[in-house]
Amino acid sequence: MNTTQRILLISTLAMGVALPMAGHAQTSPNPSQVAAPASDSMTDGEVKKIDPDNGKVTLKHGDIKSLDMPGMTMVFTVRDKDQLTKLKPGDKVQFMAVQEGGKMIVTDIQPAR
Repeated sequence: MNTTQRILLISTLAMGVALPMAGHAQTSPNPSQVAAPASDSMTDGEVKKIDPDNGKVTLKHGDIKSLDMPGMTMVFTVRDKDQLTKLKPGDKVQFMAVQEGGKMIVTDIQPAR
């Protein structure tokens, strides 16, 4: 092994140790870090559009802290389509969303208090 190869090998090993392991999934969360959803984990939003046939709602929302997502306007699938019957465009709401299978799913949506 020549000097250049040794330098590259040492540099590669050093970078591997120095970089965080953020790309690795956590397989079993620490039970003390798992918390039940609280009412303060609801996100404020405004209904922009409703698609009851496909079970979707477009929401302009604030930061979704549980998903580390900034505020924006986007389409969500609603787990329970019946929740869409009480909504109309312009309504202020509070909702809970999760990410499942690459989709953003609203698990609960209520009129804002």
